[in-house]
Amino acid sequence: MLTLGKNRVIIYLLKIRGRYMEIKNAKSIIESILFSVGRPVEINELVMSLEMPKEDIVNIVENMKMEFNEQERGIEIIRINDAYQLTTRKENYEYIYSIVDKRSKPNLSQAALETLAIIAYNPRITRAEIDAIRGVNSDATVYRLLEHNIIEDAGKSDAPGKPTTYRTTNEFLKLFGFSSLEELPELPKYKLDENQQIVIDDIMEAPEPARDAKVENGESITEN
Repeated sequence: MLTLGKNRVIIYLLKIRGRYMEIKNAKSIIESILFSVGRPVEINELVMSLEMPKEDIVNIVENMKMEFNEQERGIEIIRINDAYQLTTRKENYEYIYSIVDKRSKPNLSQAALETLAIIAYNPRITRAEIDAIRGVNSDATVYRLLEHNIIEDAGKSDAPGKPTTYRTTNEFLKLFGFSSLEELPELPKYKLDENQQIVIDDIMEAPEPARDAKVENGESITEN
């Protein structure tokens, strides 16, 4: 009976060790995939590659995220909707920027931030609707945001003339530090006064980027 008990303990310990090695190996593979691909990798892609259940993949990657943060590594894993990406730690951006990119440091203008906020809260919005909300022409701003892949074409509207609609991209999520649009702050409550003017109870400020916005041509977006 004593020998049988020892055997069971040994088998149990071997199973634990096997599971530990499986997870350790999976972490190594996932880190290699995220590093080599250099783009957001869909969870389903990892599931197919490692042939593991989705729940296990998510638990392993979330554990990796925690370990990277606890160790204060120079890289971190971020989640973007149903994908993960390996990126440099945002706190180190200033040091990386001075070496990787010598161009003048750009910033998103107030017009660009206003337009982005409108599109983020109103996916599939048309340019005319953006202009109506802002009260000014937004053609130049929309064009620049498209050029830098912060927004994208979301298809045609059913409205007369079938105008193009717009939505934000994963680049927008990364820029502002969101995992999905569900993390956007709630819009303030508003009402109409006796002159039919909108009165906002709590003033809404445009969200600030997680780091200074970086664009490919090194120019600020300054159009109105």
